[in-house]
Amino acid sequence: MLFDPAIEVRYMSATEQPLSPTPLHLFRCHTSPITALAWSDDNERIYSADASGKVVVTSTRTLRAITSWSAHNDSILGVEEWDEQIVTHGRDNKIHVWQRITELPSSARIGGSATLSDMQTPPLCYSMDVNALNFCRFSLLKMSPSPEDKTPKALLALPNLVDSTTVDVWSLPPQERVHAAIGQEIKKSIFSENPGGRNNSGIIMSLSLYHQPIDPSSSSIHGRLRVLVAYENGSVVLREYTRTAKAASIEGEGWDVVWSAKLHNESIMAMRVSRANTFALTISADHIVGFYDLTTDLPLENHGMPHRMKHPGNASVAIRDDGKICAVGGWDGRIRLFSTKSFKPLGTLKYHRAHCQCIEFAREQGGVTAGGPDEDDDEEDMSPEEKEERCRWLAVGAKDNRISIWSLISFAK
Repeated sequence: MLFDPAIEVRYMSATEQPLSPTPLHLFRCHTSPITALAWSDDNERIYSADASGKVVVTSTRTLRAITSWSAHNDSILGVEEWDEQIVTHGRDNKIHVWQRITELPSSARIGGSATLSDMQTPPLCYSMDVNALNFCRFSLLKMSPSPEDKTPKALLALPNLVDSTTVDVWSLPPQERVHAAIGQEIKKSIFSENPGGRNNSGIIMSLSLYHQPIDPSSSSIHGRLRVLVAYENGSVVLREYTRTAKAASIEGEGWDVVWSAKLHNESIMAMRVSRANTFALTISADHIVGFYDLTTDLPLENHGMPHRMKHPGNASVAIRDDGKICAVGGWDGRIRLFSTKSFKPLGTLKYHRAHCQCIEFAREQGGVTAGGPDEDDDEEDMSPEEKEERCRWLAVGAKDNRISIWSLISFAK
C-alpha cells in the first residue's frame, strides 16, 4: 500500500507507554505556516489552509489529499465546508465559494498512485470583495432551505467594508448586504467637524453570528439574531437585532447591546462560541481565558468570568461539541486541555515548536454514520468503534507548517 509522501503518518504503539502523549498522525502537506483548519460535519474530511493561500482537503479514512489548490494570493483567515461547497477567506480581501469535489482521485484511494497530478481544482462558484484588515475570519450562519427551493442559504458576518470597528451581514448565495455597520455608535454627517461613527474599542478581532432560540428548550436554529464581537482593546460585546419587522438595516440601526464585558488588557487573539450557543471563550496575550454566559441577558457591567492560566501568550481556542472540554493553543507550541465547567486542567499536548495557530475538535456525531459519496465503502469500510474513535480526534495547525492529529480519551467520569 502506497502513501502520499507529503503526509507522514505516525502511530502510537499499543505496547508502549510514553511519558507524554504522541500525535496519532502528522500531516506535512503544507510548506507555509498553518493558518486555518476545519472538519466536515461527517468527519470524513479535514480542511487545512496556510499563509501562502493554499488549501488542502484530506480524507480522514485514507489520510491522503483529496484536492490541493491555491485559493488566495495571501494568507488564509478561514475555511469551512458548507453543504456541497467550500468557503475560503483570504488576506487578499476576497471570499471565494467553491464547489466541493465529491469524487476521490486515484491518489487518495488505498492502493492508488501517490502522485498529486490527477487532483482536480474545485470549480469557483462566486467571489466577494471584503475587508481583511482585521485578521478576523468570517462567521457563517447556515439557514434552513425553503420547501420550494432546496438551495443552501446562509448569513455571512464580516468586518465592515470601510469601518473595521463595525460588522456587516451578507446573505448567500445572492451576495446581498442585509445589515450594515453593526456597532456604529455615533450618527453624524461625514461633513461635520467630528463625524464620529466609530467606537473606541479598536478593530474587530473575532466575531460569531448565531440565532438565540426564543424557547431555551427548543433545538430550532431559528430565533433572535445575535452577533458576539471581540475587539482590539480586549472587550466583548453581544448585540441583538430587535427591529424584526424589517429584514435589513443600515448604520447599525436596530442592533441593541445586550451586554458588554472587558476581561483582557490585551487584544483578543481568538474567540470561540460553543456549538449550542450557550457560552463563549476568549484568549489573549495575557494569562486569562475569558468565559461568557450567553444564556443570560442581564446587562451586567462585569459580565463574564476570567480564568487564570499559568502560561500567558495564547493564539487559538476550540470547544468540543458537547461543550464540556476546551483546548487552548499557546505561543509555546503546547495545547492545554481544560474542563469548561471548572476549568480544571485535563492535560497538555506537546509536539509543535512554534505557535499553535488553529485548533479544531472533530464533530461529536460525525463519522458515526455511513461514509459520504466520495468514499469507497467496499475498500474502506469502518467499524462503529473506528468511527466513534475518530470523533475524539483533535486537529492542531502550527507555525511550523505541520498539522498534528491527536486521539483523545472521552474524559467521561
